[in-house]
Amino acid sequence: MAERQEVGLSEGTPAADMYPRKILEYMEGFLVSKVVFSSCELGVFDLLLSAERPLSAEEISQAIGASLDGTQRLLAACTGLKLLNTLQDNGQVLYSNTEQASVYLTRSSPLSLYQSIQYSSRTIYLCWHHLTDAVREGRNQYEKAFGVNSKDLFQALYRSDEEMVKFMQLMNSIWNICGKDVVTAFDLSSFKVICDLGGCSGALAKQCTSAYPECTVTIFDLPKVVCTSREHFVTEADQRISFHEGDFFKDPLPEGDLYILARILHDWTDERCVELLSKVYKACKPGGAVLLVEALLYEDGSGPLTVQLYSLNMLVQTEGRERTAAQYATLLTAAGFSNIQHRLTGKIYDAVLGNKEA
Repeated sequence: MAERQEVGLSEGTPAADMYPRKILEYMEGFLVSKVVFSSCELGVFDLLLSAERPLSAEEISQAIGASLDGTQRLLAACTGLKLLNTLQDNGQVLYSNTEQASVYLTRSSPLSLYQSIQYSSRTIYLCWHHLTDAVREGRNQYEKAFGVNSKDLFQALYRSDEEMVKFMQLMNSIWNICGKDVVTAFDLSSFKVICDLGGCSGALAKQCTSAYPECTVTIFDLPKVVCTSREHFVTEADQRISFHEGDFFKDPLPEGDLYILARILHDWTDERCVELLSKVYKACKPGGAVLLVEALLYEDGSGPLTVQLYSLNMLVQTEGRERTAAQYATLLTAAGFSNIQHRLTGKIYDAVLGNKEA
């Protein structure tokens, strides 16, 4: 049978005869996400990695404590998504991880996205259930999703110790993959004293000390975040990384040559961004700079799609939005910074550098 061809209206075909392939794919997008989320949660990829050989659906279902029928369907979907490989052995189907699944979907991998996936499944996904309300109301949806007052954004984000650790693990996994690219987008070797505002787990600070062996990095974050980072993420071996406890809107900032704000400004309104950047400008040494690490929209707002979706996520989760390089430049200029440049990394996050005159 000949494959059905997609024909546009411009060729005179009635709309009823068109096949809405893309629209159907979009409608099913959340199904794909949940297959990945559930497979990680059940430990499918971890099991196949540790087994060191292909396994049958029966072996997998027994090991993860799931029904055989449900496991077979889940494995089939993972195969269709090219997360699993299959082979036939005496009429039996055996499953193994693809290389990307082993690298990014297993808990033990240094580049694991497992914790990020868990945060997406258990936090972001629930907020997005209320996207329609977020668009109508123009505000985040923590109250509907979790029954938490969101007037203090980080009280909502860190509404429990468990949730705070999940968020920090999310940030850790992101910077393990993208961190080197953003801290080397510009040559920052002339800056010896770096302050990472909202540095969270310290993953980006580690990328800085790795790329620039002569620098020191101070992570400025809330006291409970600092405590958790010291306990779970930054060891005594990281001798060039230190901590400063505080709220960057309320408390004085330590003096530095370079301030890094990675995924910080997209949480806030323009007014709050200028307020924070003005504090950074005052604390920054003459000849110093600020590095913004954000996902940049095209100047006409037409993409990238991922960043457009992230901007909607900022609506359901924060007070902010994603912005263009020009919009970040406007915020930096309002705070006093000059000679503003931006660099695209080719990955999710990009870099914007603003300088303080000597």
